[in-house]
Amino acid sequence: MMRKWNKIIQINLILIVSAFSSCTQESSFPKLSRTSWNSRRVDNIEYSSLAQGMTYLPLYSHIYYIQENKPFYLTSTVSIRNVSKDDKAYLLSADYFDTDGNLVRSYLQEPIYLNPLETVEVVIAESDIKGGSGANFLFKWAVGNELNPILFEAVMISTSGQQGLSFTSRGVRVY
Repeated sequence: MMRKWNKIIQINLILIVSAFSSCTQESSFPKLSRTSWNSRRVDNIEYSSLAQGMTYLPLYSHIYYIQENKPFYLTSTVSIRNVSKDDKAYLLSADYFDTDGNLVRSYLQEPIYLNPLETVEVVIAESDIKGGSGANFLFKWAVGNELNPILFEAVMISTSGQQGLSFTSRGVRVY
């Protein structure tokens, strides 16, 4: 009988040690490193002969639920994607506006480049409510092939208690 209990205790100890050691092991997934936008600055000469355009991207720092004075705050991820598999794309400006059309902030002081098929992101924190329910971005860009303009998308997400929501928006070219 004592052997049976010793065996059960040994098995339980092995399980407990395994559980704790698996919790403290580092993940085998590589850590993501973000490229600094500052390291991607370019001279005006580099993109001046390229096709240029402007894109409007709707964004929401909050939406309303129940009634107008009950905002549901959101985190927004703005995804800026070079869809060309061969050419660099250039982001000339990235300006964030509030519901009233007032400039909240500019994300670029100088143009940057995106390598083929590369994506850069802007994250607007849930606590940053300056944009309001009608926030938006206006981007100016340049590409070598106008058939492959930069793709601008936003994902807005939030959770509160058991309520969670997410939705997307896509930029439209402005002429």
